[in-house]
Amino acid sequence: MMPQIQLPIFPLGMTLITPEVGVECREGKVTYFVGCLPVFHHDEDDVRTFRMITSQMVVGGYVRQVDVARAFGVPAVSVKRAVKCYREHGPAGFYAQRRVRGPAVLTPKVVRELEGLMDTGLSPADAASRLGLLPNTVAKAIRAGRVNAKKKAVDEDDDEASG
Repeated sequence: MMPQIQLPIFPLGMTLITPEVGVECREGKVTYFVGCLPVFHHDEDDVRTFRMITSQMVVGGYVRQVDVARAFGVPAVSVKRAVKCYREHGPAGFYAQRRVRGPAVLTPKVVRELEGLMDTGLSPADAASRLGLLPNTVAKAIRAGRVNAKKKAVDEDDDEASG
């Protein structure tokens, strides 16, 4: 007896990623099928899981990156980034807390020094040059409220001379 080939049978409304892999969105849930078997599912607004699952299928050899980009209408570069993340960090890489850069130049220590120099009467530009900073960087930080620049007090001698 010869084995029979089973053709994949997909429900109506399914989007084919490849002839063997399909996806269906119903009632807010996205379900992925290989053949006629459901293999993954997630909420339709869960982008992290979408990227993880599609990357896993690419790395596993079930689909190509171009297939994912075409089927879901996403940029190929975002699929490539997700696959790179999966290869480097595995599934956990999609759920890790995002790294945020701290202040590169105006660290809390530098801000204290800068404010101290300006408190002695130096202009923001002069204080910046003393610390090796760009005057524009200091001016932006003052406008944004990250650095406090106290206004110079008017000397009493100046008041008397003008009056």
